[in-house]
Parts: sequence; C-alpha cells; structure tokens
Amino acid sequence: MSRRLPVLLSADSEEAGAARPVRLIAGDAALDGRVGAWATANGFKGQKGRLLLCPDEEGQIAEALFGIGKSFDVMGLRALADRLPGGVWRLEGVPADQRDLAALAFCLGSYAFDRYTKPGTEPPARLVVPDAVESARVLDLARSCDLVREMVDTPAADMGPLQIETLAREIAEESGAEISVIEGEALLEANYPAVHAVGRAAVAARAPRMIEMHWNRSRTDLPLVALVGKGVVFDTGGLNLKAGAGMRNMKKDMGGAAHALGLARQVMRAGLAVRLVVLVPAVENAVSGDAFRPGDILNSRKGLTIEIGNTDAEGRLILADALARAAELEPDLTLDFATLTGAARVALGPDLPPLYTDDEALAADLLAASARVHDPIWRMPLWAPYADALDSDVADLRNDSAPWAQAGSVTAALFLKNFAPETGAWAHMDIFAWNPRGRPGWPQGGEVQALRAAFEMLRTRYPG
Repeated sequence: MSRRLPVLLSADSEEAGAARPVRLIAGDAALDGRVGAWATANGFKGQKGRLLLCPDEEGQIAEALFGIGKSFDVMGLRALADRLPGGVWRLEGVPADQRDLAALAFCLGSYAFDRYTKPGTEPPARLVVPDAVESARVLDLARSCDLVREMVDTPAADMGPLQIETLAREIAEESGAEISVIEGEALLEANYPAVHAVGRAAVAARAPRMIEMHWNRSRTDLPLVALVGKGVVFDTGGLNLKAGAGMRNMKKDMGGAAHALGLARQVMRAGLAVRLVVLVPAVENAVSGDAFRPGDILNSRKGLTIEIGNTDAEGRLILADALARAAELEPDLTLDFATLTGAARVALGPDLPPLYTDDEALAADLLAASARVHDPIWRMPLWAPYADALDSDVADLRNDSAPWAQAGSVTAALFLKNFAPETGAWAHMDIFAWNPRGRPGWPQGGEVQALRAAFEMLRTRYPG
C-alpha cells in the first residue's frame, strides 16, 4: 500500500562509505568555518526541526544540519526521512542510548500513503546505523506501525469487514496462529447480539463479523494476554446520523482494530512469552431499514441489556461483546484500543490518548514504557460516581451517558468496565489514530498511538 520503508544500512555495507553526515545542532551551538558562515547566511541557529543542506566547494550537498532546539527529542527525527534528499546518510550526535529509537523515528518518518497515487521517482533517503543498532527489530516494529497507518488511511470502500478479516488471516498465517471468524446471522447463534445489531444494516458483502485469533494456545504455562480492538470500518452514526463534517474521516473508526492487529503482529514476531488472544469485532454502522434504533434494547453476550439512547455510540456496544468473550477466557491481562469518543479529544487533544485502568501496577508499567519509547499516553480516572450516568429505567444500562456527567470519555470507559475481564488487569486506550495536521514526518492521516508503549510494556513484562 505505502511507500516501502527506507533501508537501514549497516556501517560495514558497501554504500556506507558514501554516506553524508547529518549533524544534530542544538540551539546554542557555535558553528565555525565554512559551515558556520553558510549557517549564518541562511539564518540557521539550530532551531528545532529546521534542516539546512550544506554544499561543498563544487556546489554539491556535502552534509546536512538538523536543529534540535534547546533539548533533543528523538522522535523529532521523523522529519528527517521526509525532508532529506534521496541518498545515503548517517546521523552524528545521537546519544548512544537513543540510537535504536533514532533509527525507528527515521523509519516512521518515511511513511507515505500512496496506494491511489503515482509513486515518486526519487528514491527514499537511507540511513547508515551503528552496528549496535538492532536493525531487524527496528524495521519489524516500524512495519507493524505502518500496517496500522495503512489500514486507517485506506478508504472504507476498500477496508471493510472482509478486508480486516483478510489482513487478520495474513497476520495469523505469518506467525502460525489459529484464527476463526463468525459472520452475519451466525453471530446471533454464537451469542454476539450487540455485534450483530450494530452491523446488520450493512449490505451482505460487508456483513458484521467477529474475528478471534489465538497464538501459543497450548502453552498453558504462559500468561494469557487479550488484545481487543474496535473495528467500525465506517461510522455514519446510524439513525442518529452524523453531520457531513463529522462523517468525513470516519474511515478511521476501525483504528482500534488496526492497533490490536498491529500489536498482535509485533508480539508474535518478537516471540514474547505469552499466550495471545486477539478479538476484533468488525462492522459497518450503516443506515437501512434494518438499522438498530434509538430506544431499542439490545442483549449482550454477558447477559446485560443495553438501552440505546444514541446509535452513534456504537463502538462500545461491539466492544461489550468482545470484552465479554475475553472474560470467558480468564486472561491475565487485557488491553483494548478504540477510537471511542470525541470527548477524549476535547480533554487531551489529538496527540495524547487517554489511558484508563484501575490496576496501579499496570498503569505504572504503561506510563514508564510510554516515557522510555516516547509514545505519549495520559492516565485518566475511572471515576466511579459517574457510573450513575449509565443507569436506565428499562434496561441494565444505557449506551449514552446522562448529560449531567459531561465527561464522555470517562463514562464510555465506565461502560466498558461492566464487560471487561475481572480475572486480571484491564486497560482501555481511547485513541484518535489520526494526525489532523500534516507536517514533515507526520503526514495528515492515520497515526499509530499507544502501540509502542503497550509493546514496550509487554516486552518488559514477558521477554521472549
């Protein structure tokens, strides 16, 4: 789908000798000689994110200067791959303990979604990395992240429930995992009533389905980790129809499913010491004569009834059935990812996804991992007094919280808590999965959020 990742070249490769340097320049650094004069002439003072190409005596590019401002932000190197001319480069000035992250940032910054455009003719920049950098591991993680971004960027017409299933099967086959899929009316027989209700209005070719993947299933000596992802391939809002502006980017509403699959791929590729189950309900929230309605009361897999106050609060309904299925397996740890609420963006903006968990050890581990790999998340409270906002007079609970509570991301997480496994720790990430503004290294469109933090936490807890 996308432009391939740039090759990370080893220091002893044939091309490494021709690599031009990229020097990281702090805002207070003094430059002298010809380079200093060139920097002065171009007003370059190490400003954060600014790139300056420096010529040699023949006018050819000899090196590049990249400003890091007052402090070094390793993920700022994402901009380099997008802005450097094609050719072979090497980084100078990266702290030794940041070199793997620097290589990863360079890979992430090379992403471009060009499935529907003519590919560019200029070759991508390539980076020579020190021998100490684990290039294969870095590239593998970058590929898992780019899988997520490609899935989110792909229009809903080409990324329906069937396409998500197809990708899940490819990921399972790659690592020898088992996979099963329940589709359409069979969801009712298999007791996934909420998944069926949300997806039943779609055309037959885009029928709802429940995807379940198991890896290391027979290894009962290992802890069981469950990954759950919201897979609403397009969200019209249902009969509570979204306005045009709100519907425009709803191809990204399957971002949770993409994250669950991308993280699962990385866990399996890294051979972590876990049993893994991945649960992805994939549906389209369409409008037709068979669409579920405001005022309907739905059954759920857990047996709790749900009054529908708003058909645009559909993601939590399919997650309810998926989390209930996870609970039946009694996992030691459950992580769910979902593009669940606009309220999360109001609270924290597009770049900082909220984390919800009552488990202090899990919260600490996720936040520590987030800091180590520069993948930001922010813990939010599962504020128990707001649970009353989910009370219904005619059902066990309602899917839209009462207006007095206001905190829509918090009440959505509290809704999910009713269905989450109780045998182990559970965490919910209300991700955006989108860059609303394009900038070098961060193109407008699909973005991977909290996946690297979650993988780092799992890698630390359960090393292979």
